[in-house]
Amino acid sequence: MPAASSTRVLHVNGIDLAITEQGSGAPVILCHGFPGLGYSWRHQISAIAEAGWHAVAPDMRGYGRSSRPTDASAYDRATTVADIEGLLDALHADQAVFAGHDFGANLVWDLARWLPDRVAGLIQLSVPLTPRAPIRPSDINTMLADKHFFHMHYFQQPGIAERELDSNVDEFLRRIFWALSDVDRYLTCWDHPSAGNGYLDVLPPAPPLPWPWFSAAEFDHYVAEFSRSGFTGGLNWYRAADLVWEQNADLADTPIHTPTLFVAGDRDPVLGMMGRDPLGSMAQLVPGLRHVEMVPGAGHFVQMQEPARVNAAILDFLGEL
Repeated sequence: MPAASSTRVLHVNGIDLAITEQGSGAPVILCHGFPGLGYSWRHQISAIAEAGWHAVAPDMRGYGRSSRPTDASAYDRATTVADIEGLLDALHADQAVFAGHDFGANLVWDLARWLPDRVAGLIQLSVPLTPRAPIRPSDINTMLADKHFFHMHYFQQPGIAERELDSNVDEFLRRIFWALSDVDRYLTCWDHPSAGNGYLDVLPPAPPLPWPWFSAAEFDHYVAEFSRSGFTGGLNWYRAADLVWEQNADLADTPIHTPTLFVAGDRDPVLGMMGRDPLGSMAQLVPGLRHVEMVPGAGHFVQMQEPARVNAAILDFLGEL
């Protein structure tokens, strides 16, 4: 049995990166998305460590106890890749298996192309790899926002989303976790126009905690962390999307041969935002794809909603590497 998880802060790529870690052996680095923390992998860390791996869950740049640059250009892909390269060096690791969820999955897909020699495997949750868009993400966001409220467009102008979210941390987190946990909840946001609406105007109300998969104490941890840090860092991952798109241009057609596991909830609304056949597109772009695990009844936060099912898939995959 490995020792209990511990936290420390590493100085990498000019920033402080706070990590939670447990176990020894080859590293498995767990990259969260929005609104997340290293804590978002709390159900996976011990399971991975007990299987003989070194589980490492950073608060990504902009989140939690890590540094939170205020300029969106500090979240471009060259910079976020350098964060991970610096983390590997700080861990004295030549390679790692990388897991990603939400925006963390976007980064991890790119790691396989930017740093192929340092990526031993991919465990991707909720966000399949899709073909490169022919136009800038901001142009796509604008077109969608002309039709209905679209959060990625709403997040773009600095200050607007912060004023709403930072002053309603508890209510926003409750609503976003609830809405994204089932497809029929979140996509109702698209029934509302962009004009005159903030995110809380379109997200459905959420019942009080606890929920079957989320305790009041767990939720309170997120509220405390985002109340302290604010949301600017997380929003900057969205605001850097055009920079990321530009920097990925030369690598966009590179097939990913890295051994890959993909896991998603079959009630995840994000899959409904990603085109007609996102899993089929992923299979063409990722020759290294070994398994696709669709988890019945789970939404976007599959690792929190169905941790036993997700952990079993992860450990089976790690056992094959």
